[in-house]
Amino acid sequence: MDYKKLPLGLEDFEKLITRGYYYIDKTMFLKELIDERAEVSLFTRPRRFGKTLNMSMIRYFFEDARDRNGNSQDHSHLFEGLQIMRQGEQYREQMGQYPVISLTLKSAKQPDFEMSYQVLRAVIADEYIRHCYLCKSETMLPVEKEKYIRLMEQKGEAGEYANALQFLSKCLENYYGKKAVILIDEYDVPLENAFVRGFYGQMTDFVRSLFESALKTNSSLEFAVMTGCLRISRESIFTGMNNLAIFSILSSRFSSYFGFTGEEVQRLCEDYGMPQKYGLMKEWYNGYVFGGANVYNPWSVLSFLYELRGNINSFPSAYWANTSSNSIVRKMIDMADENTKQEIESLIAGKTLQKPVHEDAAYHEVYESMEHLWSFLFFTGYLRKAGEYMDGSGKLFLELAIPNKEVGLIFRRKILEWFEEKAGAKDRTRLFQAFIQGNAAVLEEEIGDMLLETISFYDAYESFYHGFLAGIFSGMKGYTVKSNREGGRGRSDLFVAPVTRRKAAFVVEFKIAGRIRDMEAKAQEALRQIREQNYAAELESDGFETVHKYGIAFVGKDCHVEWEA
Repeated sequence: MDYKKLPLGLEDFEKLITRGYYYIDKTMFLKELIDERAEVSLFTRPRRFGKTLNMSMIRYFFEDARDRNGNSQDHSHLFEGLQIMRQGEQYREQMGQYPVISLTLKSAKQPDFEMSYQVLRAVIADEYIRHCYLCKSETMLPVEKEKYIRLMEQKGEAGEYANALQFLSKCLENYYGKKAVILIDEYDVPLENAFVRGFYGQMTDFVRSLFESALKTNSSLEFAVMTGCLRISRESIFTGMNNLAIFSILSSRFSSYFGFTGEEVQRLCEDYGMPQKYGLMKEWYNGYVFGGANVYNPWSVLSFLYELRGNINSFPSAYWANTSSNSIVRKMIDMADENTKQEIESLIAGKTLQKPVHEDAAYHEVYESMEHLWSFLFFTGYLRKAGEYMDGSGKLFLELAIPNKEVGLIFRRKILEWFEEKAGAKDRTRLFQAFIQGNAAVLEEEIGDMLLETISFYDAYESFYHGFLAGIFSGMKGYTVKSNREGGRGRSDLFVAPVTRRKAAFVVEFKIAGRIRDMEAKAQEALRQIREQNYAAELESDGFETVHKYGIAFVGKDCHVEWEA
């Protein structure tokens, strides 16, 4: 069977439709946008949930498009057979009616302000080039043409670029006799990047001027649509903008137009001849709640489907981890106190947390307060809403959970990565000396201290402790760590072997006890297993004459160590 191509990473609506890619019809978004008709609409959604493709769709629907010579371009064929065309003449008559300014700010993620500003200036200039037919029009005065050309050639002053969208919309209104639609995609990328990189004040000043002139004091504006990950209002980006309607993932309106619904994913699986994979899709990539809609991560669904088409037995993976910045998870763990660590462990164990919601936090607040950080994790897709309630003062609280297996895997990976880095930076001299000398009491103390600093996975104790032990013994100068090697009649947990055969090698076996009082018995059991299964055989056959044995028992973040020569 000849299946349509999957639109993996495709963000241009025209290319998607004309080149025969599979399209999940989201054009009812246009109907709701027309019905709502706010002057400025801001949609906040996590990364890779279809924001840019929807913005492209909006442009092709509303734009009275022209080529560089000013010749009209009809895009109505792109919507043939789609849902919006069946909604009545009052919607169809909106097609191709407005000049449109369309920008995406996602490329402004640069190392310093000058580079970011240059990129933003180039993005604006490209939109001027797209509308260069204006320069040939008699509607533009000579002084306006001179300014237009300066901006188009990236030779304008900083103040001119701060006012560039308002000026372009004015030129378009004079040409068309109609006010302009302004689309700004990923509006918050320059701000987040600037905060992380240390030039937040400069970027905020420029973006505020750009937005205020285009969206607040612009008489040539018909309506505007913006997208981003976060609502940012307390940086004064949107000061005094009473015409701004914000639709976050808590909003009931527009809830199913970013991401895939369960019905859409089920139909997708059926259309590609693999309905039996729907359960895996649901387990790994469902779980988001936008307004009242249950939503799947579209990037991950399409990525997994792409892999399945090559090999029907492919395993799911955390595709979103490769496209989304996960630095926020690392920041959370760096900031975590003992209470927060327990909360993270609880989340990974499948439990929920109750936290207040902060929709409009400033970036410095996000990174300085765990309370704001939980909200940031929610709005950027790392956590989902499992419930909500309002306290006596009218403050909204959310019951938060990890959405699905994919995000759970991201949490696990980042936590282990963080721990390995932190363990590598910690002075482990006393631990190594105790290990080599067979000092079980000191080794127990050192391991216990390191356990207190990390985060354990309640539902994966075996793998957690195995990685934990392998991590803390790595870095011993002159020693190598081998994990789960065959030895004797079974498999030991760890071998720690010196480079020279003149020194003693070590076999490490661990057990998990149910109670503190059982730890000593479990550690002795681990030693007995090393002896009975002859785990030392491989090391002895490799030329090590002395092999020492460690049995270690764990209960949560407590441990007991037994040593045997």
